[in-house]
Amino acid sequence: MSETQASDVQISDPRPCIDPNPLSPYVAWAGNRNKDPILSVFNGIFPKTGSVLELASGAGLHINYFAPHFPEIRFQPSDKDLSVFESIKAKRAEAANKNISDPIAIDLTDETTWPDPKDGLYDAIFVINIFQVAPVSIAEGIAALGAKILKPEGFIAIYGPFTLNGKPTTPSNLAFDGELRATAVPDWHLKDIGDLEQAANKHGLALKQRFDMPVNNFILQFARA
Repeated sequence: MSETQASDVQISDPRPCIDPNPLSPYVAWAGNRNKDPILSVFNGIFPKTGSVLELASGAGLHINYFAPHFPEIRFQPSDKDLSVFESIKAKRAEAANKNISDPIAIDLTDETTWPDPKDGLYDAIFVINIFQVAPVSIAEGIAALGAKILKPEGFIAIYGPFTLNGKPTTPSNLAFDGELRATAVPDWHLKDIGDLEQAANKHGLALKQRFDMPVNNFILQFARA
């Protein structure tokens, strides 16, 4: 299925096979399912004006959906995979979003790719649905980057399914974790909120709010301790 076709996948469709490729039908299906609940939370925590960075923007579904709701915010998409940049820009053009910058390359494991704080600080950073398939060590990169480029009152919002105190929070999350582990890909499993907190604490950040979301997901909001 092409990227254009994948973006047409709707939440009413059967769930596609799990595939973390940002242009896959599965990612489009999941994004369409969670975009409105996430927007509802962001409406309550985003500033009225300022600048917001998305990490791992993928195909650009979320940032292009959110941007029209915050016309006074400048949104910065990013990804380590340069092949998704055209998708991000195509969605920006399709939606006529004027407050989204060109995507930039950020590899959370490579500090040399991170934005220079001298070029400006961010009011918020958000990342959606990466920890199911990314190593928990990525939390170190997110926290270190946030400590470097967030404004003093800025925050990081991380959305996804997680375990709590080492245990899935619901039977459905237990089943999802089992599906991920059945792939035998080492990093494919749910990560624990405590591990993300530990990474954040190393960089002077703390978990300030935990929002319970539909289908047993969370938004974790981290800010300076």
